[in-house]
Order: sequence, then C-alpha cells, then structure tokens
Amino acid sequence: MTDAELAAQLAEQAGRLLLDVRASGQFSGKELGAAGDERANRFLVDALRRARPDDGLLSEEEKDSAERLEMSRVWIIDPIDGTREFGEERSDWAVHVGLAIDGKPALGAVALPGLGLVLRSDQPQSVPVAPHQLRMVVSRTRPAAEAVSVAMTLGAELVPMGSAGAKAMAVVRGEADIYLHTGGQYEWDSCAPVAVAIAHGLHASRVDGSPLIYNRADTYMPDLLICRQEHAEAVLAAIRDLTKPE
Repeated sequence: MTDAELAAQLAEQAGRLLLDVRASGQFSGKELGAAGDERANRFLVDALRRARPDDGLLSEEEKDSAERLEMSRVWIIDPIDGTREFGEERSDWAVHVGLAIDGKPALGAVALPGLGLVLRSDQPQSVPVAPHQLRMVVSRTRPAAEAVSVAMTLGAELVPMGSAGAKAMAVVRGEADIYLHTGGQYEWDSCAPVAVAIAHGLHASRVDGSPLIYNRADTYMPDLLICRQEHAEAVLAAIRDLTKPE
C-alpha cells in the first residue's frame, strides 16, 4: 500500500469510527468531543506505528517527542479537526492524515465524515471555475479582522464555516475561492489540507508568500493562505497593504 493510499484509508476509517461514537448516544457536547478525540487518536497512532514503524509522528492528541525532528518522514495527524463542530453534531469537521517529508507537505488525505467524503492528494480533480464574486471562508464564531478587511478589498463574500480542514476543502471542492487565516494554528491543522490543496493545483503559503514548513520544534503556525493560483497575488497584495506601516 502506498503512503497516499494509507493516508486515505486511515482518514476514512477514523471518520467512520467517529460517526459511530457520535451515533452511540453515550456522549454529548464536550464529552462527545473528548471521547471522539481519544478514540480516533488511538486508532490512527496505533495504525501508523504498525504500518510505518520507522517514520516520525506528530498528533494534536499525542505527547510530542523530539525524536521526530531527526526524521525525514513524519506523519502529522489531527484526529478531529473541529472538535467543537463534531460535538455539536455539525458536518463541518474533518480528519487529517498528512505526511511531511523533509519539512514539505508531501501528501495527505482529509476526510469529511459528515459529508461522506475523503479528499486525497493522490486523486486530484478539477477545481470548479470561480464565480464573478469571490467567496472567502472564515471562522463561523470569530472571523479574523484581517480576513474581513481583505475580503472587503477584494469584494469577496464571507462564508462562515467550522474547522480548518473543512474550510480548505471548501476551496478544493469549489464551494469557496479563498481561505485566509491569521489567528494562529498548529502543524496538524494544515499539513494534510495543504498537501491536498497543492495536489489540486491551488496556491498554499504563509500570508507573506513564504512556504509552509512542517516538522519544526515549535509546531505553532501563525497564518495560512489557500486559494486559487489566479487569485494569489491579489490576496497577498491586499495583505501587504493591510500590514504596511502608515
């Protein structure tokens, strides 16, 4: 089984496990999120350690180890991206299984279990044509001021949505055109989605245009831009104008 096939299989299986946890009726609210995180994390971690024992591993729900920093290949996973949405029984949450090789997001799979979908870096599809008015996905609970300002500059419609993976895949699926995040994330929030987005021909970078680098000692990632290639320069220019000194 290839790495990409493994990523897709595990993301899909973890998604089904999470739907079963939710359907069991044993948990609700925050308890549901905690139970889902624990069970999906254990499934993914155990499966990856069996299938790829020589690779490094970084998970939101697992104690980190400095050993991964010496490894070329590191799996970066988020058992539930959007625990709040999962606990609220919404559909805009995801499972991320990504592989970074020498710091680059080499491949990944993002499951959207609530929609019955798995988007894969090894099976790219054509991204639908953008409409006349661009659409920017933003947090449904706390839209970043920078994203709102850039949307106003570009005349883009704001589309509130839950998890990072759901937002990124909305661009891949043609439901949105820009995902701009400046509120801070961690490597597991974006590794798999970025790998999938790049494989589908989209632009993915930091908001200053620099590359996204993974498997660092500090897993915090301040910002992220995923959008169609033809809109990247306009978005980056709007960000520069927003942040330049008066």
